[in-house]
Amino acid sequence: MQRDERGWFSATVAGLKAGTTYKFRIDDELDVPDPASDFQPHDVAGPSEVIDHDSFVWRATGWRGRPWHETVLLEAHVGTFTPEGTFAATIDKLDHLLETGITALELMPLADFAGNRNWGYDGVLWYAPDSAYGRPEDLKRLIDAAHLRGLMVFLDVVYNHFGPEGNYLGRYAPQFFTEAQTPWGSAIDYRIEEVRAFAIGNALHWLRDYRFDGLRLDAVHAVAEHGEPSVLHELSLAVGNLVKETGRHIHLVLENDDNASDLLDSRANPPRGKYRAQWNDDYHHAWHVFLTGESRGYYGDYQRSPRGDIARALGSGFVYQGEVSEHRGGRKRGLPSGDLAPTAFVDFLQNHDQIGNRPLGDRIETIADRKAIEAALAITLLAPSIPMLFMGEEWGAKTPFPFFCGFEGELARAVREGRRREFDWAYARYGEEIPDPLDPATFAAAKLDWDDRAGPGKDRLTLARKLILVRRQEITPRLAGASFGKANATEVGLLTAHWRMGDGKTLHLSANLSGSEITGPNETVGTPIWGGEAGASLPPWSVFWRLGG
Repeated sequence: MQRDERGWFSATVAGLKAGTTYKFRIDDELDVPDPASDFQPHDVAGPSEVIDHDSFVWRATGWRGRPWHETVLLEAHVGTFTPEGTFAATIDKLDHLLETGITALELMPLADFAGNRNWGYDGVLWYAPDSAYGRPEDLKRLIDAAHLRGLMVFLDVVYNHFGPEGNYLGRYAPQFFTEAQTPWGSAIDYRIEEVRAFAIGNALHWLRDYRFDGLRLDAVHAVAEHGEPSVLHELSLAVGNLVKETGRHIHLVLENDDNASDLLDSRANPPRGKYRAQWNDDYHHAWHVFLTGESRGYYGDYQRSPRGDIARALGSGFVYQGEVSEHRGGRKRGLPSGDLAPTAFVDFLQNHDQIGNRPLGDRIETIADRKAIEAALAITLLAPSIPMLFMGEEWGAKTPFPFFCGFEGELARAVREGRRREFDWAYARYGEEIPDPLDPATFAAAKLDWDDRAGPGKDRLTLARKLILVRRQEITPRLAGASFGKANATEVGLLTAHWRMGDGKTLHLSANLSGSEITGPNETVGTPIWGGEAGASLPPWSVFWRLGG
């Protein structure tokens, strides 16, 4: 390989075909995979394989995606979504999503990671879908099959760090990293032009070569050096150019603990430097504290008035819009968000983090009252924000989703010890009940039991489907142009809220978030769309939705 004046090494090899495997040799002493490998058939340390993306024959040739306001998300981990844990097996579950009313499947990260099981946030070869789930063409078949059914497919991508095993960039391209550290590894330096191009090129790779309909960028608050202009801004502009070039609907979503509302604009099409929406952790945290009474960690910031925090999230997006966060050392967190559209927020009661980062990986179903959960679902699935379910939540699955990975040797020992330090209080309480993240049995225990749909989950699935049907018929057609109104919660449990919808109608919510009968709101207006007529008193855990002029 020859080095040019900018430090790039290259060589031309004639006659190579798709399926050829190759490696790079560094300083005649270290063989490494291509950092932009399209596929690793033998894991992260093996050779890279040449993939001809243009050879795949797509069937859904007329697919251009769906508008953002039609989105109803279901987050899934490919390895545990089905017993087989593959792209191919996931295709068999698409009809279930369609019948439930889900419009978008969001996959946890796929970038190649070390070992044969992982959440995906330890990816080291960003361009290569992990071979544990199948080959690139298998992933394309999954996406194509979803599009043929009218389903969008989103991908979670991680641009704040690389995983701890299999990343060789520090050996031959140390400029990739700063001296700063994220909670998960060395920070990436996006002031460097080539580093920035690597991440933006990766986003375009997933959107163009695999035809994903959108990306969710993981924990952007942990990007230590954004550069100028911000890599987030430039990535959004690049995707906007792809939208103009193809005429597709493509949606970009953030996870951002900073609650930076100035990064969001759900109405802009194509993207012009901003993002459609943000995962609204505040919404989840307020509900979780209300439903469980838990107070550890960040839940401590939602103790004063959980019902009030739920109302604030429903009425203006974030709970923390510049208020002091004690959990974050007393610093102010967030910016005002009430002027944004409700669709700038992805609201949920569960996701992979909020289940899997618990010591036992237990779901809300095992720790909260069933009627209270169903009231929360009736609010979440019909509110004008974009709703998201975690796989199996639609039937009230109790399958745990604990943290798991397939590292070996010293790294495996370090993960175990780190986990014990993080959850020392839990180990003191639960001891060996806490699953070992390195044990294959922990991964196996996380696999969904699809038989539960027709058994203990039958009634919940019926409820979820009815709610999503009402959303599709009454809410979605009015979402474009919708805006926040006001929301309020009383100490006795009465929650009221309203939103101005895009067609000029007003959407009204009244709910009893308590286990006792309470007096209803002074007046009710509009036509009932869920819960029937609200009387002078509201039964425990009852939810009423109305549409007025």
